[in-house]
Amino acid sequence: MINEKTAVSTQPESSLFDQAQGNLKTVRDFLRFAVSRFNEAQLSFGHGSDNAHDEAAYLILHTLNLPLDTLDPYLDAVLLPDERHELLELLRLRVEERIPVSYLTHQAWQGDFDFYVDERVIVPRSFIYELLGEPLSPWIEYPELVHRALDLCTGSGCLAIQMAHHYEAAEIDAVDISLDALEVAAINVEDYHLEDQINLIHTNLFEGLEGTYDLIISNPPYVDAESVAELPEEYLHEPELALGSGEDGLDATREILLHAAKFLNPKGVLLVEIGHNRDVLEAAYPELPFVWLETSGGDGFVFLLTREQLLGQE
Repeated sequence: MINEKTAVSTQPESSLFDQAQGNLKTVRDFLRFAVSRFNEAQLSFGHGSDNAHDEAAYLILHTLNLPLDTLDPYLDAVLLPDERHELLELLRLRVEERIPVSYLTHQAWQGDFDFYVDERVIVPRSFIYELLGEPLSPWIEYPELVHRALDLCTGSGCLAIQMAHHYEAAEIDAVDISLDALEVAAINVEDYHLEDQINLIHTNLFEGLEGTYDLIISNPPYVDAESVAELPEEYLHEPELALGSGEDGLDATREILLHAAKFLNPKGVLLVEIGHNRDVLEAAYPELPFVWLETSGGDGFVFLLTREQLLGQE
């Protein structure tokens, strides 16, 4: 934590936070102050919200233990001194150290699910969760047909947990190379009472895995080296291991494509997110008939291949 006196002398913004301690009283005051500071600092909003107002409102409501979808009734509520101090410290960390809001609240939402997160894992933002269940019905007719599933690069365990929701009969292996990440995943698995359904495994992709699966999903590292170098400061708080994947961002994806067929049952499905690398991937594998699935971000971020397509049998 930055020493407050040091921060005052080295960070011009700190004087405003010092002034705020004695002058901001209500939720409305703090909301206005936070939005002003967020906009002035030109923060990057890529970890839950996409604008200063929504992120400020969320951080304030969460910190004050208020309903996250109800702001107006509390706007004129006066904060207690301890509440003001805690909230200002969080706002300062967001502005001066560019810490993503999810790391400040230790909470990240994905669809209807919320997860514990900290700086041991990337903040969940994969499109894959949108595709589980009904969107995969052309390839997996009934959820009961998924007996075993695999989540490669599970991170916080968010996708494995959502797989368990959609495929209740499936035994799920959730794999990560990072022990730190698996510790976070274990918290989330326990929170959702899925210890009997989800197995957390410390390994590198398929290494050491046994048996085959009906569904394999992965949101692997996929940021190319040039883009990693240009990431906003907020993203540098995330584990580097979970972001970059070689010069073109496809090192992990190549390994997955190389070995996936061996771990899929007949008609088994592979689902992988690759960020903005569609053109590079298709140029590298012109023989593979990638199926690009529609997500809220577009149709160029997640591909699907069956075992047979991987083996060139259809």
